[in-house]
Amino acid sequence: MKNAKKISTTIMLCAMIHSFGVMGQEETEVKDNSTFNLSGTVDTYFRSSFSKDPAAPYTSFADLNGFALGMANLIVSYEGEKSGFVADLVFGPRGSNAVFGSVGNSSEMVNQLYAYYTIDEGVTITLGNFNTFLGYEVISPAANFNYSTSYMFSYGPFSHTGLKADFTISDDISLMLGVFNQTDQTEANYDRYTAFGAQLGLYGQFINFLGGEDYAQIDFTGGFDLGDSFFLGINATTASLAGDTGFSGIALYPQYTASDSFAIGLRGEFFSETDGFGALVSEGDADNFSLTLTGSLSSGNFMLKPELRIDTCSSEIFAISPSETSDRLSSFLVAAIYSF
Repeated sequence: MKNAKKISTTIMLCAMIHSFGVMGQEETEVKDNSTFNLSGTVDTYFRSSFSKDPAAPYTSFADLNGFALGMANLIVSYEGEKSGFVADLVFGPRGSNAVFGSVGNSSEMVNQLYAYYTIDEGVTITLGNFNTFLGYEVISPAANFNYSTSYMFSYGPFSHTGLKADFTISDDISLMLGVFNQTDQTEANYDRYTAFGAQLGLYGQFINFLGGEDYAQIDFTGGFDLGDSFFLGINATTASLAGDTGFSGIALYPQYTASDSFAIGLRGEFFSETDGFGALVSEGDADNFSLTLTGSLSSGNFMLKPELRIDTCSSEIFAISPSETSDRLSSFLVAAIYSF
């Protein structure tokens, strides 16, 4: 009898332990569906132009002289089963240029800050501040092939604060609809200006629209694999403002991947502004053509990017010495980027 009771007790204990083990495993599997991540980049560079004065192209980033700082980028994100958030903070000159529209000191380091919720399969709602959906290039130096940026990117929007809905219609078709504050105002709608945006994605090609009071921009962003190692990116855009001023442009991005550690790419951009838009000249019309040749050497999380750039403008906009201006500017830089 005593042995029978011991055997019975042992069987019960084993069953209880197995039961708790299964419950613990199920709870663990549920928790594993949610992820918390910390990522980002650090970049720095050296830049010089082949002129008496170290002039820079009239673009947003990589425009400082000598040994210069880019930015530190810290991204904290949480992805749950149906919802999550992204807090994207930037520090340094490149970060300050990226959030130039911030008014309050508390938001001068906020590149993105948004929360999202998936209300149904293929339908996600996002509220907050997020980087623009227009254009081929982005703020992150690790996500761009060229380190310096194009004129189309520099004078288009950087970010939007508002509400957007993303619809995944199929594996190859997507749609985004959104309503935003004035472009690049991070904290709030100070000017009571409302913008509307839309993006249609078709087989990896994207047609974008942004419009509001006295402003409209249509943008195409895409690219094609022309072989196992060759890719051609494309960006074309046109924007019009009140008073018939505005800009337009087109850029091609051929890129060749030679190995896992080395790639080379070219950006050829034609940029045109009308009626003194202000990107190139304050009055009249102006055109600029630029060629940017970039190499990318990578080892693990580290990238080294040497870059040669030539800008040619229809007006003498580049101050190449204290007393001279020129319609042409050649410059060289080398950038170091670390991603984590």
